[in-house]
Amino acid sequence: MAENARQAGASSDSAGPSEALVRFAEVQKSYDGISLVVKNLNLSIADGEFLTMLGPSGSGKTTCLMMLAGFETATHGHIYLDGVPINNVPPHKRDIGMVFQNYALFPHMTVAENLAFPLKVRKMGAAKVEERVNRALDMVQLGTFGGRRPGQLSGGQQQRVAVARALVFDPKLVLMDEPLGALDKQLREQMQYEIKHIHERLGITVVYVTHDQSEALTMSNRIAVFNDGIIQQLAPPSDLYERPDNSFVAQFIGENNKLTGKVTEVNVNACGVTLDSGEQVKALPVKINGVNSPTMLSLRPERVLLNPNESECDTTVLGTVEELIYLGDHIRTRMSVCGRDDFIVKVPNATERSELQPGNAVQIGWKLEDCRALDLPATD
Repeated sequence: MAENARQAGASSDSAGPSEALVRFAEVQKSYDGISLVVKNLNLSIADGEFLTMLGPSGSGKTTCLMMLAGFETATHGHIYLDGVPINNVPPHKRDIGMVFQNYALFPHMTVAENLAFPLKVRKMGAAKVEERVNRALDMVQLGTFGGRRPGQLSGGQQQRVAVARALVFDPKLVLMDEPLGALDKQLREQMQYEIKHIHERLGITVVYVTHDQSEALTMSNRIAVFNDGIIQQLAPPSDLYERPDNSFVAQFIGENNKLTGKVTEVNVNACGVTLDSGEQVKALPVKINGVNSPTMLSLRPERVLLNPNESECDTTVLGTVEELIYLGDHIRTRMSVCGRDDFIVKVPNATERSELQPGNAVQIGWKLEDCRALDLPATD
């Protein structure tokens, strides 16, 4: 087969144990002693990496972060920080910075006092504390805000203070748990870039938890996609989007057209599929069980071509335009294709679209490598 999906419970990593700043080894977590919230997690995070744990609510991502922070205890397995096991090390001795969604700033302290607090706990001298606080304020572009209290700041400014406080004592590792969830869309996007640039500038290691896929794609070096306590795929953002390993990742990351059918032929780099609607199509075999097995085909909307030349595509079918939605830079076209009326084609705004009127029949097509034959989703 052209590609093989990773084994669900054992995540392969580019960072080996000797290179990893953080390593989860066969980690499990159960709250009731019966069901596992995290199942046999093996994960290495390299020094200086920005790794995002992404997944729906209840997938196990936040539990992993809390175990790394020391606020939860692993039921089984070991967690290592810089090669040292930390399962029994209390949170305040792990040298880890934390940023939470609710900021967790002390309202009775000034911004400068909030930043100084973790330094004073570490019994740092007054001159050094002042130097570190000023440096951290400049880092998040709040150099003149040291005398204000959190209540006198906007939400975005408070979050900058929370980030500065997590960085002020130069921790080995910074953990961020849905830190932008309370911000509006525009401010959230601005803060994504700010945090990304701080990471790039300082070379710190960040483990970030979110359920927002666009946030994960924007900020991360690698993303671990969680579902049901298991990493479904661990890869750079472009690989996750362009080359999903299974139907869950394909549907969770970005917009995805799915067509279901049965595998009729399998070669090394291609397979034939008879769709439920009867059409014969070609696809890239990624996660299938051979001839006669059911499959879901994954196809990104921007990979579908309108009125393609025969040389451009391996598969062509006829679709009917159902609806056009104007989105500025592109037109989101909903079509009826191969028995589905929710098939989406993204058409650049500059494209001639006179024929794209509801009710019109249009020839569409795609390349074999853009159509991935995967397992059936659990809900199908």
